[in-house]
Order: sequence, then structure tokens, then C-alpha cells
Amino acid sequence: MNTEQLSSPNVVWHHATVTRSRREILNGHRGCVIWFTGLSGSGKSTVAHALEENLHQMGCRTFVLDGDNVRHGLCGDLGFTEADRKENIRRIGEVAKLLMEAGIIVLTAFISPFREDRQKVRGLMGHGEFLEIFCDCPLEVCEERDVKGLYKKARAGEVKNFTGITSPYEAPEKPELAINTTQSLNDCVSQVTQLLKERDKIPA
Repeated sequence: MNTEQLSSPNVVWHHATVTRSRREILNGHRGCVIWFTGLSGSGKSTVAHALEENLHQMGCRTFVLDGDNVRHGLCGDLGFTEADRKENIRRIGEVAKLLMEAGIIVLTAFISPFREDRQKVRGLMGHGEFLEIFCDCPLEVCEERDVKGLYKKARAGEVKNFTGITSPYEAPEKPELAINTTQSLNDCVSQVTQLLKERDKIPA
């Protein structure tokens, strides 16, 4: 499904005089989308928020789109069927793109289990604007953490379509970065920060 098919009829894209490049000059850094993906409990939200704190202290303009938070509003009408999960990721991708156009460093923390859906979001962006970060963590460690008690419920059959238990997770084949989230949080944040410097998203 491409962007043209999703456009409403009789609309024209309006080009603003305040461009993305002007916003980025004002910000002192480039906009991009840092897409954290991984199993529930793999550390996506934890790393994303710690990274945002680090970037904020460096003077960067940032925003975290968190899986649970968007389901309180933007995606509150969606369930967890495969179709709803795909629509959830599509909406987030569009929102992330808009925020990036504002010159913001957007951090997203979603399981986003299907490669095809992540690839579609990547396709919304220009080359090098979508940075896929795989939070690599063994399933048994994620289950041990089980902050929300969801794995326990999934094992008991109380939660359907739960990624890693009754629904598949397709790990990235060529992410921009894979981080082992069993290591320290500081190490994880440092690795992503270094990637942003190497890709000229933030000043070296």
C-alpha cells in the first residue's frame, strides 16, 4: 500500500516557506527516525527514554513515540490482531515522518514484529533517515523481566496473539544497529549515540 493510495481525494500538498532544512539549522542537528524493535521486555522503551534524556542534555530536540502511550489515543481503536498491528505501525510511521520533517529526532519503541511493516515505514523516509535498532534480548530474559506480567498470561492462554509466544517475531536482517540489551543501559545508549554521530545526525 503506497502513500498515493492512502491520500484523501481532492487534496494538494502544501509546501511551507519554513522548510525542514531551515528547522534543522535552527535545531543544530538533523531530523531522523530511530526505530527500536524487539520482543516485549527487550528494553526498547528503557533505551529510547534514556537515549532521549542523553540527547536532550546535548541540546537536541527529540520526541519518543511509545507503544503503550499511542494506544491511549491515536491507536486506541486498534486491537492486537495482525491487521490491527499493521495499521498501528502504519499510523506511527506517518506520525514519525511528520515529526522528522519538523527537524526532530524521533525515537519509537514498538515491538513491530513484522519485517514487511518496518520496511514500509522505512519506505516513507528518505535514504538514511530511518535507523532501525534491534534490541536483541533472549526470550527467556524478556520473560524473566516480564514487568507487565504479560508473558505469564500468554503462557496461560489469557492473552492471544502475543509476540514470541503465540505470534511470531521477525528479527531485522540488516538493522543499522543491533544492541545486546542484557548489557548496561549506558552501553546501549552510547552505542546508539555513536551511530547518530557517525551518520551525521548530531554533531560529532
